[in-house]
Formats: sequence, C-alpha cells, structure tokens
Amino acid sequence: MEIAECRAGDVEVLERRMPSHSAEGSHAARFARQRAGESTYLIPWLEGRPVGHAEIRWTGCAAPEVRAARPGCPEINGLFAWPAPLRSRGIGTALVHTAERLAGERGIDVMGLGVGDGNPRAAELYARLGYRPAVAYMDRWTRLDPDGVRHEQADPCVFLVKAL
Repeated sequence: MEIAECRAGDVEVLERRMPSHSAEGSHAARFARQRAGESTYLIPWLEGRPVGHAEIRWTGCAAPEVRAARPGCPEINGLFAWPAPLRSRGIGTALVHTAERLAGERGIDVMGLGVGDGNPRAAELYARLGYRPAVAYMDRWTRLDPDGVRHEQADPCVFLVKAL
C-alpha cells in the first residue's frame, strides 16, 4: 500500500470508486482545501486503486466546541477505509501514522480527531494509537441524497487528542 497526497486527477477516480455523500466532505471540497493550503488530503492506494482517505485539517476542527477547547489543534478528518472487507487491515492505522509524521515535519506537537458516539470500533483504534478524550461536541454536516437534496445532520462526537 502507498499513501499519497491527493492530486487533481485523483478526484474523479475517488468519486467514482467512493462516492461522496457530504457537501463539505466531498473529494472535490477536500482537494480544494488542500490546494488552498488548509489541509493535506491523503489517499491510500492498493494495486492501483484508492482504498480510503483522510484529511489533515491544519486549521483545526470546524466545531465551535472544539475550537474553543483546543484552539489551533490540527485534526485528522474523514478517516475512512473502503471497501468494507479492507477494514481492520491497517489502512486507518497507516493513515494516522502518516498524518502524525507530516505534523511532526511541520513542528506540530499535538494532533486531534473526532469519533462519533456510535462508532466503537474507531474509538478502540484511536485509543490503541494513544488518542485520549478532550471535548464532547456535535458534528454538524450536510448529507447529499442520491438526488442531490441536502439534509442537515448532527452527530454526537468526542474530540480526541494525542501529544506527538
């Protein structure tokens, strides 16, 4: 497996293989933030196919609760391994380690990420990797249905942090 920063030509491939269902979390939106210098969009590739993604938001988590409690803390956002049979095979761990390495190269000494209350497998992974609870918050996002209709979502989450 190779993990690389997203390139312009990858966006269409990502959308075809792993369709976006979030307005703010679409592949195009993540790539646009990367081009603006706000984030780094990481794509793991296996046998020439994208098998997940993670975005390092250098500007921090968008949730006001997190911004107030952990100002300036970069966030690993949208960590995802796909398809489902590839989960629990080290893709998420590799993405987190890559994000931590890139943060270290920038002189950053803390990293954060959010986990939904209904995602115990991810919470267990993050705990194993050394992330500890810092602040509860509501993750607010816009889901796009197959017809492109926007639906506002709010999920209870916990922001976890790790000293690097």
